[in-house]
Amino acid sequence: MTRFIDSMTRFADRRPVVAPPVVLVLRILGAALLATMGGIHLYLWSVGFENITVIGPAFMLNAIAGLVLAIGVLLAPRRLLGWVAAAGALLQLGTFLALMLALTVGLFGYHESTGATLFWPTVIVEVLGTVVLAILAGVQPRESLVARAREFVRPPG
Repeated sequence: MTRFIDSMTRFADRRPVVAPPVVLVLRILGAALLATMGGIHLYLWSVGFENITVIGPAFMLNAIAGLVLAIGVLLAPRRLLGWVAAAGALLQLGTFLALMLALTVGLFGYHESTGATLFWPTVIVEVLGTVVLAILAGVQPRESLVARAREFVRPPG
């Protein structure tokens, strides 16, 4: 078990280190894209998708998950941020892939078209969300100078 923990620690230490303002911008942008995706699905659910078998409940679950993960990305402590951002990126990617399936071969008997309400905004939000959240998941936030100074002056023990 300790080998696993050591290997995970080494993996985490190899992530690029970025300044806190960059992480903050990525958090806000990632959360906004997740909330927007959730909002789009909630809107579409309310204007008729709630009546489509399987797709309707999936839209509602997507809306809830998007909003919950948006809050999570904003509020997650630094040590959990990578995991929360990765979950958000996977949700955005999975939603985009489901849309592409519905567009090409159909999904649970439902077929989408590029002329559908909010099709292109959804594509843009989901692709950008996947990229931003994947970047956020892959970076290691650097401690601020204030946090490092506190550690420096704190007495041991």
